[in-house]
Amino acid sequence: MRKYFTFMLFLSVIAMHSQVQDSLVLRYNEYLGYVKKYHPIAKQAELTLAIGQANLMKARGGFDPKIEVDYERKEFKGSEYYDRLNAAFKIPTWYGVELKGTFEQNDGDFLNPAESVPSDGLYSAGVSMSLGQGLWINDRMATLKQAKLFRNQTKADRDLLVNQILYDASLAYFDWLRAFNEASIYQSFLKNADIRFKGIKSRAAAGDIAAIDTVEAKIAMQSRVLSLEQANVKMMKRALELSNFLWMSNNLPVELQSNIIPDVAIGEEIDLTLEIFGKPLDSFTIENHPKLLSLGYKVDGLRVEKNLKANKLLPKIDLEYNFLTETPEFINSLQTQAYKGGLSFSLPLFLRKERGDLKLAKFKLQDAQFDLDNAEIELKNKIVALYRELESFEVQNVLIDDIVGNYNTLLSAEERKFTFGESSLFLINSRESKLIDAELKQIEVENKFYTAKAKLFNSLAVNPEKL
Repeated sequence: MRKYFTFMLFLSVIAMHSQVQDSLVLRYNEYLGYVKKYHPIAKQAELTLAIGQANLMKARGGFDPKIEVDYERKEFKGSEYYDRLNAAFKIPTWYGVELKGTFEQNDGDFLNPAESVPSDGLYSAGVSMSLGQGLWINDRMATLKQAKLFRNQTKADRDLLVNQILYDASLAYFDWLRAFNEASIYQSFLKNADIRFKGIKSRAAAGDIAAIDTVEAKIAMQSRVLSLEQANVKMMKRALELSNFLWMSNNLPVELQSNIIPDVAIGEEIDLTLEIFGKPLDSFTIENHPKLLSLGYKVDGLRVEKNLKANKLLPKIDLEYNFLTETPEFINSLQTQAYKGGLSFSLPLFLRKERGDLKLAKFKLQDAQFDLDNAEIELKNKIVALYRELESFEVQNVLIDDIVGNYNTLLSAEERKFTFGESSLFLINSRESKLIDAELKQIEVENKFYTAKAKLFNSLAVNPEKL
């Protein structure tokens, strides 16, 4: 019961006017609006932005200040071996430089003489830095740069995911519309066949025509009934496929009811809804395409990784210098005569691991660049082809409309001739079958035209802002 009332509330928002009694129109733009807002895949696309932001926060954590406290104490057989306290406050900065302040207080009977400090403790303030490996780029810097690139990449990926689900939803709507139009055609011609059968039956009973004509009229009517039944089954299947894209705000799937019909006049509405209206071929800039942006950010991230691997070829040269003082409250107590410093150096002799990592990073970068170059050419050619296809479909629509009009003229003329006794029921059925085929072809061309527009929307990777 709850699901029923929820669905009726949904219909009150998306329904247009009544086309026939108890029938409601599901508008194309409102349908896509609900898909973009409530479909799980659309919601999942928004999660990519949150993931990118979370990765960036994690990378920035590598530059967070840190407090470290190390306390050790040992007593044995009444002797205090040592009582050591070391506290430090460290601030990592961008170019491999770390600011540090420490406090050290040690005591004990067996304390290492090098650890002897004044009874009130010893303070130090200094800096440590890398002069070789890690100066221009290090793991913290690389991780943060890649996280920023990944965040931008997730925005492009979000647009691609939203575009894809709207594209799939559009195809489902167009297929549903096609099935509805085909069923409407068979319904209309079934009425004509039924009226014709009743009229011929009456004329045959009056002796105006041969009784065998009633059999032919009945066969024509039964054929229309069969075609209509098959069309209704097809429309039911397309409606269920459309229901896959209908969800409510509380993650409740919605099943399309039988009294809901598509909007049959959506020609210009498609362009406005998909936001491809008034976009000629020469106005499109491939550089801003979300797919190329995503691949470009991936290439940039691999370039950062390559620079990091190249930096690993440098020797490790770490320098540290700290001022020592007992009275940190006096700034002039920091004298160069009291200090603690050090220098460390290391370098593998063959650098085989480092050189191998650098080669792999270069190969990954080249592979990603090839993907980017190939995707750019494919997109350009695909978009140009779709624009040409749409131009062709505009011509095809005009031609098929003329063909349908001519078949209508032929059928009307044949029916007039039949009333004068100058034609036969066989010729009328033949003309009518040709007209049905032409109208079905008209619907097929229209469906392909709409599908081509959706493909252009998908190729342009538009994320409609007005939905």
